[in-house]
Amino acid sequence: MKRLLLALGVVAGVAAAVWGAVLVLSATADPAPARQRLAVAPLVVRDSVITDGGGQVVEKLAADCAASRHPAFCRRVHDELTAIDPRLLTRGGLVVATALDPRAQQAAQRAVEARVRPGDAPVAVEAMVAPGSGEIRALAASRGDGAHALSQGSTAMAYTLAAALSGGFRYDDGFPRARSFQATGYNSFTNCKGENVGDPTHTVIGPGGEDGGAFTTLRSAARAVPNPFFLRLEERVGLCQTVRTAQRLGLARRDGTPLQEYETFTLGINEADTVTVAATYATLAAHGLRCAPRAVKEVRDGSGKVLHALGPRCEQVLDAAVADAVTGLLRTGGLGRDAAALAGRIPDFESAWYAGYTPDLAAAVSLGFPDESEPRTSPDGSQRRPPTAGRDRPTLTGLTVGGRRYDTVDGATIPGPIWRASMAEALRGAPKSRFPEPDEARFGGCRLACPQ
Repeated sequence: MKRLLLALGVVAGVAAAVWGAVLVLSATADPAPARQRLAVAPLVVRDSVITDGGGQVVEKLAADCAASRHPAFCRRVHDELTAIDPRLLTRGGLVVATALDPRAQQAAQRAVEARVRPGDAPVAVEAMVAPGSGEIRALAASRGDGAHALSQGSTAMAYTLAAALSGGFRYDDGFPRARSFQATGYNSFTNCKGENVGDPTHTVIGPGGEDGGAFTTLRSAARAVPNPFFLRLEERVGLCQTVRTAQRLGLARRDGTPLQEYETFTLGINEADTVTVAATYATLAAHGLRCAPRAVKEVRDGSGKVLHALGPRCEQVLDAAVADAVTGLLRTGGLGRDAAALAGRIPDFESAWYAGYTPDLAAAVSLGFPDESEPRTSPDGSQRRPPTAGRDRPTLTGLTVGGRRYDTVDGATIPGPIWRASMAEALRGAPKSRFPEPDEARFGGCRLACPQ
């Protein structure tokens, strides 16, 4: 029996050796067939997936975001991956780790859908950004992918307040209340190129009493947001200083063109996307620490190897005391916790906004009519679209939204309720963080423009 087993073992060993030799000889003698076999072999590519902030798979990384559960967030992920390397979208087998917070995303989507229907003419978009990291926790739209820009209106007045407080103004500085504003000359406003851009032929009408009436301060203007007051404040602070402050906070046009620097800058004439506006307010919430907004945190291959690690990119761009002083002016109620916000009102009702923040989360809601015929712009600026000045758009007047008829829609009408509902739900159960108290010794009272 032992001899039989030994013989079988020898035969098997010889056979293995011969077969191995055949393989070696085949590969050595003619490598071409092996290459041909590899070339025609079926290619199996495992789908790439998107994971949320907790590491749970959200969905496959689809080539078309129209089929995504979260089209707006999907589009942002696509844009960021394209900026890194366009091949990441088709490579396959990747794990794209994102900052998506499922609870915040659901809260935003529910709040948007409760007030704006997919078939409504205007589109509502909400972006939620984490202060101190720039992580995009949620991005929801009533229709499409939300990758468009709208004039931000009076939510831009927060930048003017920051510029004024940086320049020495205090809470009770101000001007006599005026119903209108008209530049005294072309040199009343000078842009950052040194060009005179004041327009003494143009009158801006806004809410308020008659000229020479009651005194309006920074404190009261932050609540009423009167256009004439903020134009006068911008004139006094300086247009270029206001523009530079907005840029430091993170404001940029989505179309990649420079910010428009005219006297009406403070009224929000520049078109920005919802993520950008939310990120500028996140800078205020983070005490002047600006962090570039990002949805993608990391890209790994199937083995777990990190291909691209995208950590926070932050910079202190505003005196923390100034940022906290702006927060003190923008404080608002309705959430049951510390919050600050501004409603975006636009004179011609082209769009409506609401933007604000708590110490832990910033969000912006926009409502308007995107021009879906124009090419989108990726964050790296690789795709551009022409300036939007002079382009006709419908207005938020005399229309039905969410099954309800409106004569006019402003930031407080629809975007405000979306913001409050979504923020309350996204933060439900979270610790109630507090804003630091403003430095009253530095910002209280008046100094540069006191009542007479």
